[in-house]
Amino acid sequence: MGPAPGGSFRRGDRLVLRELVAGDVPGVHGVYGSEAATEHLSFPPRSLDEVRGIVERSMVSARAVPREEYALGAVERDTAALVGFGRLAVDPHQQRAATMGFALRPESWGVGYGRETVGLLLALAFGELGLHRVWAARAPLNTASARTLLAAGFVEEGRIRGHVHVRGAWRDSITYGILREEWEAHSTP
Repeated sequence: MGPAPGGSFRRGDRLVLRELVAGDVPGVHGVYGSEAATEHLSFPPRSLDEVRGIVERSMVSARAVPREEYALGAVERDTAALVGFGRLAVDPHQQRAATMGFALRPESWGVGYGRETVGLLLALAFGELGLHRVWAARAPLNTASARTLLAAGFVEEGRIRGHVHVRGAWRDSITYGILREEWEAHSTP
């Protein structure tokens, strides 16, 4: 299911979600190698070699049948610049559900790209894959992510205590969920 490698999944007003290709390593490193961009993620900044491995695994997962993960680049339509990374992964513990995450290059913050990326991921999840539920988690101090998720129609569901071990300490996560019917009501003009 989905387009050929490098093909687009969803097109928004300003962004396209597309498959990652080997040439995306520097762009993804601009996200995952950044101290600022990874401050609230579940891992510290990644090296260029680690990012190369992430992109390679993403390319392999794109060919899996059945496909369980969509690790996609968020690319500006006008410039083709990779500004972020979005991930939708089938949740093996829930029926017709997936987890979702996203991160943007710091230079791309503050212009609504996070909300557009999340919206495109939800359109993939509900519109194309026919899922029932998508959930996401954020670090308690990541208020920008909270605003983005709520603006996209997610509902805060709770806190997972001691959920992530990162930078030498355990950190809680705040969880959010959205159901298909909530997305449909939220995305209808």
